[in-house]
Amino acid sequence: MDMSPVGDTGLLDTLQHEVALFARRAEQTRLGGVGQVRNSMDRAAYLLLNRLHKEGPMGVKALAASMGIDSSTVTRQVAPLVDTGLVKRTSHPEDGRAVVLQLSPRGQARLEEVRSSRRQLMAELTHDWDPEEREAFCSLLTRFNSALSARMAVPETHSGS
Repeated sequence: MDMSPVGDTGLLDTLQHEVALFARRAEQTRLGGVGQVRNSMDRAAYLLLNRLHKEGPMGVKALAASMGIDSSTVTRQVAPLVDTGLVKRTSHPEDGRAVVLQLSPRGQARLEEVRSSRRQLMAELTHDWDPEEREAFCSLLTRFNSALSARMAVPETHSGS
């Protein structure tokens, strides 16, 4: 299938520009929501806490696999979460040498605080949107993120040099 942008160049230029702006603004605010300083959270921390909340306690390798990143990255990103008491490190019940990561009660409370603030921010940013527009945006953004994830999962092929 030909994926060349012929005829759509202007639209694709606008799309890539808007995605770049979104990424920068999201990172600048960390989508902290209302009361940004108090409710902001590092992207990596938010995604790790969210994953542990949704999937429950798991080892570093399982967490890394579920997030599509390597174990050393998870280990590095989870260390400050353990240090601040948001994540608990425990021994695996069947293999005492293995480590299990688990959202702590403090981590659960902090995650909910950030989620609530972000929900409020999303409500404010889209207050004049129809419910159908919110659904369409969410659906398209989910589809876009899925396509990005799939693209990142496929190793790049290099044509003959």
